Amino acid sequence: MLPAGLQLSAAADLTDSVTAWLTWLGAEKRASKHTLDGYGRDLAAFLLFLTEHHGALPTLASLAALTPADIRAFLARRTEAGISRASLARGLSALRSLFARLDQQGVLHNPVMAVIRTPRLPKAAPKALSEAEAADSLEHIAEIASEPWIGDRDLALITLLYGCGLRLGEALGLTRAEAPLSDVLRVRGKGNKERIVPVLPVITEAMRAYLAACPHPLPPDGPLFVGARGGPLNPGVVQRQVRRLRAALALPESATPHALRHSFATHLLASGGDLRTIQELLGHASLSTTQRYTEVDAARLLAVHRAAHPRSRRAVPTP
Repeated sequence: MLPAGLQLSAAADLTDSVTAWLTWLGAEKRASKHTLDGYGRDLAAFLLFLTEHHGALPTLASLAALTPADIRAFLARRTEAGISRASLARGLSALRSLFARLDQQGVLHNPVMAVIRTPRLPKAAPKALSEAEAADSLEHIAEIASEPWIGDRDLALITLLYGCGLRLGEALGLTRAEAPLSDVLRVRGKGNKERIVPVLPVITEAMRAYLAACPHPLPPDGPLFVGARGGPLNPGVVQRQVRRLRAALALPESATPHALRHSFATHLLASGGDLRTIQELLGHASLSTTQRYTEVDAARLLAVHRAAHPRSRRAVPTP
């Protein structure tokens, strides 16, 4: 089914095929809601472009007749509109997936996407906080809250993000029954994939303090983290609090809720954690993704290498 509120500028046959493709992605490929929404918007923009470009609603037949020039014209229009390279790449991924699915089903065959190159994305490594910055964040987050219980909530949340390496959406998606009050936590991440992460005592302590202070009822199947009025906590509220914390502690602009997840991975690796284990804890399908998430001080690595490698040790002269 189409994401809520999405309208496609296309003939009925193509609309039905796109709807079936999105349904297949969600049901069979276990694509996340975020991915489905993004792909849906990308296809809506593409079909609207084709409507304007060709002066008629696109059909399956017109999709089968598309040329590389049509795709490049669409990319040029998106670039002129200020669309980022990352969004352009996602849009091309959506088109490739749709064309491949329709070809697999025998609905249409058009190898046009094979000759279109994906825009090269910058490989800037995500920024992690230093251990001192992470510690300061945990120490002072409660101080900027409007109410004491909200301070307890914010401390429990960012302790969970940093201590377990969760995505913000994963943490806010927890129910009261799933509160991390034991040694392990089951997390349902991207693609509905489940992973198990260990829970540190400092996390359970912060969580118990928040649960004891929260003035709102928290039913077992309701959200664990709630806002000031008792509804589900909005991620925008969390991001705003972290911005305020950033200003109070003079932290870099890269200090965001997601930076705590990078910090979790980076600090584990710097302390001797195994990259494969960190991959499992983060829920990454690819080890290369985990490598991008981990930043370790080069000088520290060099010092460890020199101390540990046999060829770096100076031989002790024999008397």
